[in-house]
Amino acid sequence: MTSGWGVVAAALAAVLLQVGPAAAHRAESRPVAVPPVMEFTPPAAGSYQLPAIQAVPDGNVLDEDGRRHRLSEYTRGRVTLLALIYTYCTDPLGCPLAQATSLTLSERIRADQRLHERARFVSLSFDPVNDTPAAMRAYGGRNRRRSGPLPWHFLTTRSVEELAPILDGLGQEVELVAGGPRQPRRTFSHMLKLFLVDRDGRVREIYSTAFLHPEAMLNDIRTLVMEEDSRAPR
Repeated sequence: MTSGWGVVAAALAAVLLQVGPAAAHRAESRPVAVPPVMEFTPPAAGSYQLPAIQAVPDGNVLDEDGRRHRLSEYTRGRVTLLALIYTYCTDPLGCPLAQATSLTLSERIRADQRLHERARFVSLSFDPVNDTPAAMRAYGGRNRRRSGPLPWHFLTTRSVEELAPILDGLGQEVELVAGGPRQPRRTFSHMLKLFLVDRDGRVREIYSTAFLHPEAMLNDIRTLVMEEDSRAPR
């Protein structure tokens, strides 16, 4: 079976060219999304281990000002929550849910001084045609932070060709969904994924819609920070 990022790039390019340019970013209300209520008590931070799943693939990305960086600059050195999104998603169980969960989680991290400067959030678009650096800057709004207790970066890429190996390496599939009479603009169908990455750039947990529980995610972040501390020279 044929595989590889070249095939992914060609397929994704065909999808994005059909979506259209930046008209997707005209002002519109975003759907309200609320993280699901937990039906269990998460284990205490540090009482369990998160096995390494895979290395985060590297690649070229653009920050909110259009400056070129390597993705590894945003996935190493701190515990990172990496979300793959597109800015005009209207599925309340999709990207808006990822954003709402991240906002709730960011408040809890900022309230815990032990986690200050130990974590970061990264939101990476998988639609470089529409999600320009300016669009990502607008999407991030007041949540954008380059430094401080919890930096939050909103990134995109220059092209589908540069994006494709990142998506392929993370196992993120994207499919075009044609719009209807009441939904003239096309949207993307994708499995929502947020990746918890350790300071060495390794994925330690992958969260999908049913597992976006801020309480459990906070304990996972604390667990990785405690793991770092236990390895630090005394």
